[in-house]
Amino acid sequence: MKTLHKSAIALAASGMFATAAFAQTAPAAAPEAPEVSPITANVTVINDYRYRGISQSNFKPAIQGGFDYAHESGFYIGNWNSSISWISDAASQGGANNVSAPIEMDFYAGIKKELIGAGFASDLGVLQYYYPTSGLPSSATNPNTTEIYAAQNFTFGPVTGFAKFSYSATNTFGFANSSGSYYPDLTLNYDTGIWGLTLNAHVGYQYIAGTPNGSSTSNSSLYSYTDWKIGVTKDFGGGLSGAVSYVDTNAKTVGSSYAYVSPSGKNLGGATGLISLTKTF
Repeated sequence: MKTLHKSAIALAASGMFATAAFAQTAPAAAPEAPEVSPITANVTVINDYRYRGISQSNFKPAIQGGFDYAHESGFYIGNWNSSISWISDAASQGGANNVSAPIEMDFYAGIKKELIGAGFASDLGVLQYYYPTSGLPSSATNPNTTEIYAAQNFTFGPVTGFAKFSYSATNTFGFANSSGSYYPDLTLNYDTGIWGLTLNAHVGYQYIAGTPNGSSTSNSSLYSYTDWKIGVTKDFGGGLSGAVSYVDTNAKTVGSSYAYVSPSGKNLGGATGLISLTKTF
């Protein structure tokens, strides 16, 4: 499961300027600005892949990457991928030990336009989470998920961010009968203007709709939760950035266990520190 757009950092434009000899009376020609490519790519290494506060890699490091194409009309399309273990981990806890699902693949498209004014882009799109899986029991709910989202980006001086609402048009991440689940969230960033440091804050609420098969207890009462994050991002220049953050949730316990539990019995939504390094091309 992931955050859209899995937060690629904008690529700073850089150029090389050539010198040439001109006649004494001829003015120097202004160098041409480098053409900005509509395609960007990114790769990240992180110590634990957390999506909406829940570990997707069983507290282990993950490698991630993707690309985006943005047209001048506002249309964009992209793909983002990450190593994961949560599907095979959950299957093994249910006795299915031959399930393989090592990667998450996200495909998204939408349109983003500054309808309100400069720095206030409105964003509408669709996101498909796809998990290539083998060995999944026929009784299990397919983890593939389709979400529709709407977001409003904003800029107030050094403060930027967005408010977003994501709605699941299908079952949500393997929860039975969970179509109609949703996730509203708010992200804020403050550019300190010092050493390329930006402060980050995030809060969201994951609502899981429906009722499990054969149960009178709703998915919401078991699996809905709030997540939050605070952190700092460092821009090293040349498309390279690093980030450290603190992440936590109030994910519930179910009986003597956790709602989101690892094979070893740990809370996948427990508080943790994250550190990552991202290269954008």
